[in-house]
Amino acid sequence: MNDMNTILRTPRLILRRPRSDDVAAMHAILRDPLAMRYWSTLPHTTLAESEAWVTKTIDAINAGDCDDFFIEHEGLLIGKAGLWNRNEIGFLFSPAVWGKGFAREALQAVIERAFRERGHEEIRAEADPRNERCVRLLSRLGFRETGRAERTYHIGGEWSDSVYLTLTKPGT
Repeated sequence: MNDMNTILRTPRLILRRPRSDDVAAMHAILRDPLAMRYWSTLPHTTLAESEAWVTKTIDAINAGDCDDFFIEHEGLLIGKAGLWNRNEIGFLFSPAVWGKGFAREALQAVIERAFRERGHEEIRAEADPRNERCVRLLSRLGFRETGRAERTYHIGGEWSDSVYLTLTKPGT
C-alpha cells in the first residue's frame, strides 16, 4: 500500500498525493482540449466526471495500484505525474505551464523514487507518436523506443497509434 502522506519536493515543485478538494483545479486541466489532445479519454465535460477521476486515482493509490502525485507550483495545482500499471509512467499538465521545464522536473522526481524507493528495474511509457513534446521529453529523460503499434486507441471517433518506450535503471 502507498502512503497517502508521501511528498516529493523539487527545487520548484511539490508532488503530493491527490485530495478530494483538488477536483475543481484538476477539472480545469481535464476539461482542456489542448491538455487532453493525446490523453486516453476525451476532455471532461462535467465536474462530476473529474470528481470520479480524482476519487478513482485516490482509491488506486490506497490499493497500491498506482504511485501518482498531483503537482503544485507556488500553491497552484498544475498537473499530475506518477506510475500506474506498476511501472508505466504517465503525466498531464496544464498547457499554461508547458515549456517551463515543470514536467521534466516532476518526472525526474517520480523516476528517482521509482528506482530508489520502489525497487523498479525499468519504467515503461506509451505515447501517441503525434505527441512530439511528450516523446521528446521522454527521450531527454533517457527513455528509448522499444516498439510501435497502429490503431491502439479509439477516442472520439479517431484512431491513435502508440509508441512504446523504456527507461532502464542506471547500472543494470
